[in-house]
Amino acid sequence: MRVVGEIPHPEIKITIFHWNNRFLLKLEWGPFEQTYKVDEYEFSSDEEVKTILTDEFLNEAGTRFQEMAKSLQKATQFP
Repeated sequence: MRVVGEIPHPEIKITIFHWNNRFLLKLEWGPFEQTYKVDEYEFSSDEEVKTILTDEFLNEAGTRFQEMAKSLQKATQFP
């Protein structure tokens, strides 16, 4: 697995990997992770895969991270 790059973001650590004919977009926020796998043949270059990371995509991922945190908090509250 090779690291294609890291994308700066104020809240989410974004790392792009290349592995087994796929790009992996790994998003990290605190203790939570989201990984998206996309076929390398859908893109003409390593740089083009970064076009997935639009503001809309990252805002939705941020909302998903918050939902993950709420779910974990709820699951770990014992009566």
